[in-house]
Amino acid sequence: MQFAVAFRVLGVLLMIFSLTLLPPIAVSLWYDDGNLVPFVDSMLFSLLVGLLIWLPVRNARRELRTRDGFFVVTLMWAGMSAFAAIPFMLTPELTASYTDAYFEAMSGLTTTGASAFSGLDALPKSVLWYRQQLNFMGGGGVIVLAVAILPMLGIGGMSLFRAEASGPNKDSKLTPRIKETAKALWLVYVTLTLCGFAAYLWAGMTPFDAICHAMSSVATAGFSTHDASLGYFDSLTIELIAIVLMLLGSVNFALHFLSWRHLHKGRFDPRIYWNDPELRFFLGFVALTITLVTLGLWWHNAYGSWAESLRHAAFQSVSLITSTGYLTEDFSQWPSYVPWLLVFTFFFGGCAGSTTGGMKAIRFLLLVKQGEREFHRLIHPNGVFVVKVGRNEVSDRVAEAVWSFVALYVAVTILLALLVMATGVPFEVAFSGIVASINNTGPGLGVLAGNVSSMNDVATWLMSFAMLVGRLEVFTVLILLTPMFWRR
Repeated sequence: MQFAVAFRVLGVLLMIFSLTLLPPIAVSLWYDDGNLVPFVDSMLFSLLVGLLIWLPVRNARRELRTRDGFFVVTLMWAGMSAFAAIPFMLTPELTASYTDAYFEAMSGLTTTGASAFSGLDALPKSVLWYRQQLNFMGGGGVIVLAVAILPMLGIGGMSLFRAEASGPNKDSKLTPRIKETAKALWLVYVTLTLCGFAAYLWAGMTPFDAICHAMSSVATAGFSTHDASLGYFDSLTIELIAIVLMLLGSVNFALHFLSWRHLHKGRFDPRIYWNDPELRFFLGFVALTITLVTLGLWWHNAYGSWAESLRHAAFQSVSLITSTGYLTEDFSQWPSYVPWLLVFTFFFGGCAGSTTGGMKAIRFLLLVKQGEREFHRLIHPNGVFVVKVGRNEVSDRVAEAVWSFVALYVAVTILLALLVMATGVPFEVAFSGIVASINNTGPGLGVLAGNVSSMNDVATWLMSFAMLVGRLEVFTVLILLTPMFWRR
């Protein structure tokens, strides 16, 4: 393990992170909200620590190996959250413990959107901005992680997508160099966010609310500037805009990039999207969920009409499947099977290479294809059948990797839920909380439909760990816990 190289990277990232506290400082000065000191102190502290980490190892310039990559990526996400928590601790209005502050920071950077705080409407504007900025940074980081970094380590949804997807987007590098790939993806990401800002502004939001919600919508992150989330606005237009932005954030950004490149050349081909089998499968699942939730709400007369049932079903289904976590209603109080149906959709997530959490649609599509193959084998024992996604054949190695990932993902979810229950948390709250955390979704059932402030510290740390494990695709974190990883 090349610790010197790993800590050199961490030191540089910490110094860069310290500079990201300049926008909240500017917001504090603009609105004169009296919260300048926490951000200035946090910036100076992060800059100093980053410099102290970097100086002793500044000359360590060896190439990172695969093993180093696992360590650096995990350390980066956990370390950034540790320092991102400091402004929350220092803000007088929050009176936050480090446990709650770390949870909030991890939730923001992993684009989970669960909150440890209440009374958002009364918080300083700089704190509200900072929370949304964490969402925005996390969403952009997730895209680069999924498309440019995890495939190098041989893991993650994007490596599956690269191996099995059809069309011109099967290569993990959209441009020849990873640096150029990251720039291209960030350009698309920022452009979508600015379009979201313009749309929210047109729909009646204030400029501050519009930019804040645009940052968390495309990031499928879910932080809001109001306790009531998007329900605060009670606007069908705003909800429709949010649905579009959440769906755009759920699409593989490789497709957005290819579409952007074609549009830049003066032509646009919607078949770039429609020809992608994963996206078609994802949209079909979203449509099915909306239908089932609408039927459940209408059958039990939760709302006065079909139209109202459809409105709430469509928004909450899209918000939760895409792991965004915006709320317009307390879905945990909906009748019959509906709340648990939505909880289990958390596992689905969006497409590989998107900002969403969950196990990703491509894995579920491969599971369906493998199930079809087993049915064919039962009927024709001597037949030879292959799994295909689009026109591409899926190797048995990829099929085995999918099964391994799903089995480990479910096992970790169950184990963490049991540990949370061992702290005295009821089953419904513990299970839904861990499912929401590991899938980077946000709200759970019961008391977790609002925020996690009522959870004990041990349960809160377990949920923070679940967010990290889910965001880094399980294997990245858990491999660090195995003895074989640390052997020479």
